[in-house]
Amino acid sequence: MVAITSQAMADEIRRQQRLAQSIAADQAAVSSGKKITQPSQDPQAWVQISDIGRAQSQNSAWADNLSYAEARSEKAETNLREMNTQFSRARELLVRASTSTLDAAGKAAVLAELSAIRTSVHDMLNEKDYQGVPVYDDTTATMVPVSRGLTLEAVGTRQSIESGITVNSVARTLDDILVEAYDAVNLGTQTALNNSLVSLEAGLNHVILQQSVQGIRSDRLETAKEQNTSIQLDLRERRSGLEDTDLTVTLARIQAQLLSLEAAQAAFARINRQSLFDLIS
Repeated sequence: MVAITSQAMADEIRRQQRLAQSIAADQAAVSSGKKITQPSQDPQAWVQISDIGRAQSQNSAWADNLSYAEARSEKAETNLREMNTQFSRARELLVRASTSTLDAAGKAAVLAELSAIRTSVHDMLNEKDYQGVPVYDDTTATMVPVSRGLTLEAVGTRQSIESGITVNSVARTLDDILVEAYDAVNLGTQTALNNSLVSLEAGLNHVILQQSVQGIRSDRLETAKEQNTSIQLDLRERRSGLEDTDLTVTLARIQAQLLSLEAAQAAFARINRQSLFDLIS
């Protein structure tokens, strides 16, 4: 009889220990906000959480790439917008020079402004960011990884911006066109001024085209960013469902377990006192 009672007491002690451990685990889950902190708690869920974690890490790297690519794209668009303004101004100056007679001071002012425009356009084409990276890629556009199997151009090449212009079957660059404008005003003949206006119009149209192309790049980056954000939210939601503590359910379970443990401990104490009395008797 004593052996059976001892075994029952040992079993009850182990049951109460398991209950206390369960309460402690739930309390830790409430405190940390995580219901799974080690593989043994739920091996299958742990594997899924690990896989999701790796996906989140990769997705975060792609998000960083997108942020940098968007910053480069925005700067490229800003420079192109300013080049548009500069070429529009150069055209205005040529129209002025071709429709009115400039005195020496007026001619000098126009020449000085055209020279400044040429310098400004050159600087924008060759500008570098704070990391020393050119605003426009040199020769070959850099492809930026933005998701699995997808790379995108952030900006065009400097060569595609400054060249690729044809005027009267002759290949020209933006700089060629601005030099021609300067020389036309300096020469002052109507033929030279008219020819320069044609070239400036071609140069401005080329800049506008490059603005459109850069806008397409920007739109593709924005679409990729939206997709990346959507994936991030989906991964976060999936991980939360596997890993995060449901406070309502867990707190209710802790309360129930505490009540059970208190009742078991009280009953155990009564039984233990009775068993000792029986043994003494």
